[in-house]
Amino acid sequence: MSCGGSGGGTCQSLCRRTKDDELQPPPPSVAPKDSRDEPGSKVDQSLCSKCGEEKPAWNSLCLACFRSSLFGKFKLAVTSNAMISPSDKVLVAFSGGSASRVALQFIHELQCKSLKNWDASKSQGLPVFGVGVAFVDESAVGLNPSIGMSNIIEEINSVVSELAPAQKELHVTSMEGLFCKNFDDGRRCLNELLDSITDATGKEDFTQYLRMLSLQKIALDNNYTKLLLGSCASKMARLIISATVKGQGFSLPANLQYVDSRWEVPIVLPLRDCLAQELAMLCHLDGLKTIQLFNCPVGINGLVSSFVARLQEENPSRERTIVRTGEKLKAFSFNKFTQDGYYDFLPSIIRPKFQNVNHEESKPKFLCPICGSPLSDSEWQHLKGTQGMYQTKIEMFASQCCQSCRFQILPKDRSSLEKFYSLLPLSITNRMKNQGCADQRWLREQIEEFLINDDDDST
Repeated sequence: MSCGGSGGGTCQSLCRRTKDDELQPPPPSVAPKDSRDEPGSKVDQSLCSKCGEEKPAWNSLCLACFRSSLFGKFKLAVTSNAMISPSDKVLVAFSGGSASRVALQFIHELQCKSLKNWDASKSQGLPVFGVGVAFVDESAVGLNPSIGMSNIIEEINSVVSELAPAQKELHVTSMEGLFCKNFDDGRRCLNELLDSITDATGKEDFTQYLRMLSLQKIALDNNYTKLLLGSCASKMARLIISATVKGQGFSLPANLQYVDSRWEVPIVLPLRDCLAQELAMLCHLDGLKTIQLFNCPVGINGLVSSFVARLQEENPSRERTIVRTGEKLKAFSFNKFTQDGYYDFLPSIIRPKFQNVNHEESKPKFLCPICGSPLSDSEWQHLKGTQGMYQTKIEMFASQCCQSCRFQILPKDRSSLEKFYSLLPLSITNRMKNQGCADQRWLREQIEEFLINDDDDST
């Protein structure tokens, strides 16, 4: 018997049913499977979505799984980018915040694991990397006045001393030490130098550059080979937007990578894939003590910080999205390590990364003597076009600075610029390239196609 599909009925399937089909009983209905009986379902939301055993502590993960996830990101960044070799001495920059506290804790655990493997090894051929801690006293510029510096150093010393069995040395320095050995004279030079910067954003950025120079000085004076910073994805997201606003788009990729070897002591960022909220929550759950030292950012940095925080409230993945977008920018040659000194310690799966590095690609011609940013092609062309026109070191110094530093940091009138240059520490003025070096670099570019390579000379 037909259902009437071809005779103008409502069924559009054009089916044909026989009498035997109508007499057969309908098949038993199968109830849909209740997904609530499965692990990790709605009724199981009281347990961790990964292990299904403990109560969730953060984003449906229990404390053990949440901690394992963050430590996995840290370890993956260290191993995949060859940040640390067995012969290294790593200096951890400790500021008292949650990011630097987690970085110190994770590098300590990584060192303890290496020590256990070294003790269990029969040959004990490879050494275990050393770890030190550095703290920069910024009481003259950005420290909360309600907190005593002596109490802060005691708390930091207690935190470092509790990291056993591997003992770690704590290095404490101040920004005043960059200027002269006398503390009072150094503080006077520092205050006068900062007072000569009228832009609030420029003053805050310049303080950050001085902090980096202080850390580099500690690392060089104590023979450290790596400087580990606790910069996380949240900080990277703010850096991307603020650098774009300041006109630092060309040099932006240099500050976003895991490795930055343009400094005398290379900088590594193993927490770059972790969010600030995750690190703060881990400190809270693990009982890791933190110290709130610095005030909120000001100027452009403060506006960008509040803007990114509002974006993060609307969508928790916004910061990661900003960082992933910034990763698409082309990095520089100094954002990778060379083979020298590291190649023999690397696993075979990582060695091709070093073999394929082209060090001439994206190689900057000049670095800004203040912030260390590579100069863009237009800035380099301008520097070449004005060679021989500058009569004093002050004019040459200003010409080699990037556009952002010239606009936000350098004084505009001549007398103020001369005073500013006289107050600068030697670690900044010594980074200036002399005019003869610029002439030689320009001449080499002109005759580069006629030069004989070392390979051609050997043949």
